[in-house]
Amino acid sequence: MHLMPALDINWNYLNKLSGSDLKRETFQVIQAASFAIQSADPEDPNLLEVVPRLANLLATHPEELQSFRPLVSSLARSTGLWNYIETEWADETDAFVAEAVTSPELGGVTFHREQIKALDALLAGRNLILSAPTSFGKSLLIDALLSTERYRRVAVVLPTIALLDEFRRRFRDRFAEKFRLVMHQSEASTDEPTIFLGTQERLIYREDLGDLDLTVVDEFYKLDPGRRDERSNTLNAAVYRLLKRSKQFFFLGPNIDKISAAPDSRWNFEFLRTRFSTVAVETLDLRAAPDKRERLIEEIGEDRNWPALVFISSPGRANKLAIELSEKMAVAEETSDFAIWLKENIGSNNFLSLAVKFGFGVHHGRIPRAIAAKMVRLFNEGKLPILLCTSTLIEGVNTAAKTVMIFDKDINRDSYDFFTYSNIKGRAGRLGQHHVGQVMLFNDIPEHTELEVSPTLFSDDDELPDEYIVHIDKPDRSKRSDDRFRYYRDRLGLEGDELKLASSIGLETAIAIKKRVEFSLDESDRLIWANWPKWPEILEVCNVFCSEQKIDSFGAFSTRQLATLIDKLRKSKNIVDFLLNQDRSYKGKPESQDSIFKFLRSCEYGLPQNFALVEIFVRTHSPQVDYSLFIGSIASWFQPEILKELDEEGVPIQISQLFYVEGDTKTTLKNRMYEAIQNPMGRLSKFEREWLQQAL
Repeated sequence: MHLMPALDINWNYLNKLSGSDLKRETFQVIQAASFAIQSADPEDPNLLEVVPRLANLLATHPEELQSFRPLVSSLARSTGLWNYIETEWADETDAFVAEAVTSPELGGVTFHREQIKALDALLAGRNLILSAPTSFGKSLLIDALLSTERYRRVAVVLPTIALLDEFRRRFRDRFAEKFRLVMHQSEASTDEPTIFLGTQERLIYREDLGDLDLTVVDEFYKLDPGRRDERSNTLNAAVYRLLKRSKQFFFLGPNIDKISAAPDSRWNFEFLRTRFSTVAVETLDLRAAPDKRERLIEEIGEDRNWPALVFISSPGRANKLAIELSEKMAVAEETSDFAIWLKENIGSNNFLSLAVKFGFGVHHGRIPRAIAAKMVRLFNEGKLPILLCTSTLIEGVNTAAKTVMIFDKDINRDSYDFFTYSNIKGRAGRLGQHHVGQVMLFNDIPEHTELEVSPTLFSDDDELPDEYIVHIDKPDRSKRSDDRFRYYRDRLGLEGDELKLASSIGLETAIAIKKRVEFSLDESDRLIWANWPKWPEILEVCNVFCSEQKIDSFGAFSTRQLATLIDKLRKSKNIVDFLLNQDRSYKGKPESQDSIFKFLRSCEYGLPQNFALVEIFVRTHSPQVDYSLFIGSIASWFQPEILKELDEEGVPIQISQLFYVEGDTKTTLKNRMYEAIQNPMGRLSKFEREWLQQAL
């Protein structure tokens, strides 16, 4: 029996009431919800949203509704939203339930009913795949498992480095004395309890994992190649490698309906799908707005909507909107120091400094990590009211958004599906801050279709892609897979890690690059060098691998520009000089000026792999060739590696390089920066000292 009519509550009307009218209507809502609990689906969104909406009502009318707190706590217990029980006001039975599911080890966090259900399965030793809404509190389950001390060696696979840093900070704060955290390739594990944090590209090549007690994969839907994620094969290969050495696994993701697995799949698991949400969401339909862009700008300017995420389809469009907004209005007064820093450290012509000055943050894959992390932190603190973002921000990074404005309807020119729409929508509201989130729709909602995730590593052998097959151990390969493996091994003349490297670029692409190498060697010796190449030699390598790949994926419009950027980066005294020189010489569209950041990202991943593959093929003709020094340097922007590592941890390289001394370890450099934080008369501004304090 569905009781939606009985819970068809006009919350806006209720919020406007006061005095006896407010009390009478609130009591009737609690009464109706109490009756509905008897027969409604326990996951009915109409029923579940009553508790967070009442909590919001109590927060806005604390004195008038004080006497209703025990009743709301009782309703929270009955619906399973135990984290909404206020033990100081609840009756004895309700308070006992809350205390029974509260974890002192996690700082007094109270779990809800569905979290306990998931923990029961995991603590019984079963493999679990969990599909739950964004506000469910999935990450908290990982912390709960770690706090039990049942797991000594744990691998956590995360899709982005931004998310790695968020997890690193949380684990550091909660488990620094229990676990060693290993996130960078330069960090080695020991026999002590260890958490390995990494993206698939990092964890797949670690040799110090040992036997794992638990493997956690966040945003596991990315294992499905049908999601058109170019990193899917590497993710499946990394997870395959981890699961082979792991006693148990836990996959987490949002809004998945089914899991597809071959009948003879080697890994058994339990699938828990729940719609249980801890916040309510209010939807404002703006599809009929005569001028949608003008209406968007109008809503952005209303402080009742702040803090607000604005979903835009691409980095270029997000940048363009940021420029337009900063020309029309100011929504913040506490970001001028950040704006000045951006102007001094990335360039006075870059749109970011002006956007930040007027209260508009930008978050997408091109923005430097430490800067993007700072924007999210300021957003969560309420100092940067608006954050323009692409799909990168829906991949797990936690924000305290009250409102989500879904302005565009596509991602990279393809219309998003209901799954992606649900994930974006799920960013509205935050438990403990915004009990009721708000979503503004400017386009039609995609058709509601069930999402079935089909991970490659759970698939039939006939469906396995070649780039995944080369990572499978020989005993696990079928005859078909072994035939495909041998075909590419023989065509490329590669074995082991070299063949796996080729798969990260694409096996057919690698074959084409091999042919281009042979052609180049017939024409000249510009591919034959060691240690430190000249500009023409860099250009020749770029010509070879860019002949088979889109040049703009490396942040350049031609191979000559790409070679020039690489050469300028290595010759620059530091990253500030490089960025400021690029800023002064830039002649393109303002919204495309961040392509230089795209180039820097490709230096971290993309360019090193391509240079390494070209080197492998050249070395078969000329064994004296050695690109290793150059490849290692380009990956760290020709800066000491620890500066790049600290940048990933929220310390911008522009600041850390001021204190670096030759031979520094990360510890000695951090100690020097700690001293600088304490010195108000030193070389750092007050803003920089505060930034360092938060990051370190």
